[in-house]
Formats: sequence, structure tokens, C-alpha cells
Amino acid sequence: MSPGLSARFQKVFVGSNLKMYKTNRQTLDFLGRLQELTHDIPRSELSLFFLPSYTALADVCLAANHNLCWIGAQNMHWEEQGRFTGEISPLMLAEIGVDLVMIGHAERRQIFGETDVMVNRRVLSSLVHGFQTLVCVGDTQHELHYGISADVLRQQLKTALYGVTPEQLCKLWLAYEPFWAIGEEGQPADPGLANDIHGVLRQMLADLYPGKDQTVPILYGGSVDLENIEGLMKQSEIDGLFVGRAAWDPDRFNQIVRKTLSTRRLAQG
Repeated sequence: MSPGLSARFQKVFVGSNLKMYKTNRQTLDFLGRLQELTHDIPRSELSLFFLPSYTALADVCLAANHNLCWIGAQNMHWEEQGRFTGEISPLMLAEIGVDLVMIGHAERRQIFGETDVMVNRRVLSSLVHGFQTLVCVGDTQHELHYGISADVLRQQLKTALYGVTPEQLCKLWLAYEPFWAIGEEGQPADPGLANDIHGVLRQMLADLYPGKDQTVPILYGGSVDLENIEGLMKQSEIDGLFVGRAAWDPDRFNQIVRKTLSTRRLAQG
């Protein structure tokens, strides 16, 4: 057994980003079924979360048992108010009871042109406003091919966390989401490769925050499904899973959660 499997966390972290799928009614049905299916799992062993669309956030936050499931926003502007058409402020998210904010998702970076500096501004604002903050980093197929993924990811992470204090790390989660593993055409990362990349991110945390690197969970996301969970969750540096379309059916999401937990328990001996 690797020491890393037991040294950091007594729980696993499992979540999903619903992206621009599911109506308000569909999302509420998803929440209800997911909570029903997973309520028996001790939350001392599991942090469960999902991120609905903005139109569903208020109703989902009201309906959710936040002791069972964290509800997150898919993005957030760094300013509290202003002339930012189409954006959502931290005050708006706090008012409706959002628990978590995701920042730096691959699609925000690739499709909408978000830069590392913009990610940093959002991270700092999210932490100041008390949200659990999930920071995503990822590499492209080109960067992987030329062997520069580690350099790119170090830059993304170092910039994202610029100005974040050691005291704020308790509100920080990371997710490694290789751009080439996301979407319908995505290919899941080899578990060993994913583990190596997580090790790079862990070492960067150690460099930035000596003695504090073990306090931040690092999740893997990218074409996760029931078939590859076992390989991923046996890795010493992977603390949880950020699941895409495989989790959009609550019954299947429940299966994913339970397999993640059972695999980690077996790996820990």
C-alpha cells in the first residue's frame, strides 16, 4: 500500500459538472434521486458535489441537503458588481447558498479565452467570499506530445494561486482535467500518467506552501467511467474523481460513487 493512500484524507471526493445540460426540473429530479441513492454513505468518507447550470442553481440550493451534497457554480466573476453583461457575481452566488465555485475549466479556457490571470482573479475572489474553490488545470494533446505538460501545468497552477495564503488552502481543491480527455471524443488518461501529473501538481503545492501540500485534494477528471475507476483510484496521488457525462444519470452516478469508495478502501487495505 502506498503511504499516500491513507496519509492525506479519510474521504474521497467525487463530483460532476452538468455543463449546459438538464433543465431546471431535470436538475431537481437529478438532485432528489442522487441524495436518495447516496444518503446511507457516511459523509466522513465522501465529499459529493455537482455543478448545475445557472438557471437551476437557486432552486437546487434551496432543495438540496447540503450535508449530503455540495452545490457548485460553474464559474464566477471576480467583481461583486459592475458592467459585466452575462456574468455572475460572488454576492449573487452567496445569496442563494452556493457552496462551491469551479474556476478554470478547460472549456472556459479554450472556448471562451480565459487566461491564467483571469483564473487567478476569480480564485482570489472566490476564496475571499468563503466559497470552497475548485481550480481546474489541464494540458493539450500538443503539449503532451512534446513533453511540456508538466511545465504548462506548473505555470497554470502557480499563476492561479498567486496571492493565495496558506490559511486559505483549507478552502481549495484542485482538478487535473487534460483537455484531450474531455468531451465525446476524449480519451481517458492512463492511470499511471494521471498519477504522475498529480505528483507534479503536488510538488508545486509543496514548493509554494512548504508543509501544507498534503491538505489540498487533487481530483482527476476526463472520460471517467465505471470501467476506469479502479485503475485511477488505486493511484497514490489521486484523491477523487471529477466525472463528466457518465455521472449525468443519478443511478449511474451512485454506482460511480460506490465503486470509487470500494476501490479506495481495498487499496488502503
